[in-house]
Amino acid sequence: MKYPGLLSVLEGDEHFAATLADARRPGVTTLDVTAVTSFFPLLTAAIASESGRTILLVTSTYREAEQLTAELGGLLGEDTVAYYPAWETLPHERLSPRADTVGRRLAVLRRLAGGEGEPPKVLVAPVRSVLQPQVVGLADMTPVRVRTGAEYELGTLLADLTGAAYNRVDMVERRGEFAVRGGIVDLFPPTEEHPVRIDFFGDEVEAIRYFTIADQRSTGDETDEIVATPCRELLLTDAVRKRAKMLATAHPELADMLSRVAEGHAVEGMEALTPALVDGVELLVDVLPKGSIVLAASPELIRARAAELVQTS
Repeated sequence: MKYPGLLSVLEGDEHFAATLADARRPGVTTLDVTAVTSFFPLLTAAIASESGRTILLVTSTYREAEQLTAELGGLLGEDTVAYYPAWETLPHERLSPRADTVGRRLAVLRRLAGGEGEPPKVLVAPVRSVLQPQVVGLADMTPVRVRTGAEYELGTLLADLTGAAYNRVDMVERRGEFAVRGGIVDLFPPTEEHPVRIDFFGDEVEAIRYFTIADQRSTGDETDEIVATPCRELLLTDAVRKRAKMLATAHPELADMLSRVAEGHAVEGMEALTPALVDGVELLVDVLPKGSIVLAASPELIRARAAELVQTS
């Protein structure tokens, strides 16, 4: 913790010390503790520091999750705390989650799998994201990486971006889009604040510069590497397209959407059909590191919110 002196003082309380002792016990994966709301971030930070295990902190709403993420970042360090957002869409809606939401979720999953830095000490998630099924193996989705000075055949890059569910447009205006003009590729990854302009000299990446959407001009900032996270959690692989073609015949009411998916076109809202188009789904708790501890902030509110979500689904 950033305030070790405070922790040593708090450990003088027998109930606080007992909670930390439970957190250190190898077989414990769930803690039932009661604390006033203002004290909960400090309690969570102490448990994370003392247990040495990943903590999944579940909240009833995304606002509470965002607030706790900020407070825990101040106690433990922003790099050790991660927020796992839920889709903004409901299962019955013909809408797809935003590209930046997907990018943030995939980045967290890669960290949990150990593929991109250390797993977070605390993972904060609203109950909606905990209940939402997701495609098995999302952490294995490989982002497109472009480095200055490296060779990346332009045709291969464009194919890789298309495979990662990026949309090709004439001019980049939103996340998840790319545009091509001669030896220049404009790209807006979901997790970046600004899009980048990639200059090629032949097959070699000469420079990567950030630019603004408003006037399409460079900000003057450069980077040596850009990581383009996939923009969708359901990618149109050969297996997905084949299954969509089969389902289109069996379900004529969905034939319009499924036929377009079968042809390899990303359709708005196709994520609602994910369970029928992939081999398997899993939950967030299924991909936590072994021995992780689950904490619930305001269990009564979480139960009520979970019941509402299940009923709506």
